[in-house]
Amino acid sequence: MKNLYNIFILIVLLFSSQTSNSQDDILKKINEIATLEQKVMMPMRDGIRLATDIYRPKTDEKVPIIFSRTPYNFNSWGDGEEKNRTHQRAYEALKRGYAYVVQNERGRYFSEGQWDILGMPLTDGYDAFSWMSEQTWSNGKIGTLGCSSTAEWQMAVAALDHPSHAAMVPQGFGAGVGRVGDFFEQGNWYRGGVEQLLFGTWLYGVEHDEFKPRIPAGASQEDLIRISRFYDLAPENPPVDWAEKIKHLPLQDLLKNVGGKKEIFDKMIRRKPNDKAWYQGGLYHDNMDFGVPSFWFVSWYDVATTPNIALFNHVRENSVDQYVNDNQYLIIAPTLHCGFTRATENTIVGERSVGDARLNYDEQVYDWFDLMLKEKKNDFKEKTPRVQYYTMGSNKWQNSEVWPPENIEMIPFYLSSDGNANTLYGDGKLTTLKRKINDKPDSFIYNPLDPVTSNGGGVCCMGNAVQGGAFDQQEIETRDDVLVYTSDPLKDGFEVTGFINSSIYISSDVKDTDITIKLIDVYPDGTAYNIDETIQRVRFREGYDKEVFMEKGNVYKVNLSQMSTSNYFKKNHRIRIEVSSSNFPRFARNLNTGGNNYDESKSIIANNVIHHSRKYPSSITLPIVKQ
Repeated sequence: MKNLYNIFILIVLLFSSQTSNSQDDILKKINEIATLEQKVMMPMRDGIRLATDIYRPKTDEKVPIIFSRTPYNFNSWGDGEEKNRTHQRAYEALKRGYAYVVQNERGRYFSEGQWDILGMPLTDGYDAFSWMSEQTWSNGKIGTLGCSSTAEWQMAVAALDHPSHAAMVPQGFGAGVGRVGDFFEQGNWYRGGVEQLLFGTWLYGVEHDEFKPRIPAGASQEDLIRISRFYDLAPENPPVDWAEKIKHLPLQDLLKNVGGKKEIFDKMIRRKPNDKAWYQGGLYHDNMDFGVPSFWFVSWYDVATTPNIALFNHVRENSVDQYVNDNQYLIIAPTLHCGFTRATENTIVGERSVGDARLNYDEQVYDWFDLMLKEKKNDFKEKTPRVQYYTMGSNKWQNSEVWPPENIEMIPFYLSSDGNANTLYGDGKLTTLKRKINDKPDSFIYNPLDPVTSNGGGVCCMGNAVQGGAFDQQEIETRDDVLVYTSDPLKDGFEVTGFINSSIYISSDVKDTDITIKLIDVYPDGTAYNIDETIQRVRFREGYDKEVFMEKGNVYKVNLSQMSTSNYFKKNHRIRIEVSSSNFPRFARNLNTGGNNYDESKSIIANNVIHHSRKYPSSITLPIVKQ
């Protein structure tokens, strides 16, 4: 045992040495070409100062700025993935002639003030642009860059249209999108009126406690630099088995139950999808203008793929500035959240290989910034398609001037069975012929205390509770509360690219329940890979500004929030959908009571019936590329 322990220690030391050497190497390269100013305390209009590191090229010429604003720890001292990423991003910008500025949101680490999601107030972003543009070394043009939390604040600030905010590259940005068109996700808090539970697990690991150690107000830059060498103010929360703890009821006590800081979660879990509080924060909504040329990055297996694409379309069609409309570009990659650069010559997403999904992301991003921030006459517009998207199955990059591509036809596939679509061994069928629908409804029992388990999908930040990506769904499909509808083997392959609509007719013996749907690509050997999925709380079927409950014996049409993909279903593959009432823990369980859900511990078992007939034609409509 002693020898094994010594070997373990040696491995840890070797890894630490390699990490340290790698960080030392990149810092050496940075110091050769740049001046680094740490812990510059940038003042906001209310006197709060935000901790900022500034990397400036060693030149007498004025330079454009690439700006990253984040809630995460980028303290330059010590080890850590985020710190190493910061140095690498800075070096990539510096060697191309840009200054790189990284800043913590208010209330995070060495920044003063109180933190809230998206780093409120919204004016902090505007004030930062003003300060940077006035520096003697700045050429007055700023581009914003980042993924996830370093991207999500950018949209609402873009609506303020600061004259120096010349371009942005938001990646994996869904939690910054409030309402766009029919989507009321409110920063990924909801999907179809159902809470997405990622914020419970994310906030546990991110939110600082109100009693955290604090640097005295007004501390000098010299003192802050010195102190940061010894204390980076990063909390280390005790590990949590989220696969188990996320089951806790009532939902409002999820973080309290694991000893987490709960203030932000507590107030947000009580908000309904159309609560006025969503429109007073840092989210972007579609009644706001948009003033910045943008290069958007989206993933097929992310939390908010469809609303993210919908925002791209909204900006192209609705900005009052034609220049802004004309300068919107989009990439959709077959990756997980913020996984763009992790694509390889054999990219595995979950369990499914989607082939060589690599793309010259950095080259395109910096060509974009060169055009917008340096006004360099390059060929970005000539060689960069408006929309670049990866088609899984055929495993290739494609492009289009619009999304969805113009050469698609919306084809409905109707649910059909003899009344026993339960499990993959049942008689559920998908048919394109409405006249062939069998009109015997399918029923299942939904017990909130035994929900259908999430298996892959577009998820983020949920610890060991859910892993994202494409996984074989066959085990899930053996559950009696999962209805399975499958097409005949395809005589010819075809491509599905675009937005996917689904309408389900339901009746129930409870006031409220949920409907889930999942699109599956079934291989000849039976492997069933999930493509996309969604959910709808039935009480919100008529809109998110009102709650309309069901009555026993009545049948209700429910239009689920759109899904999207680009997937080639090969010859002899089959198309399948699953219908149920839960997909947990990706989505919160409906306790079927008609109550608030978040403050309830007791549930009601629902007897749900899915109808499919000429009168009640439950269907999924696929965007099929014309041959």
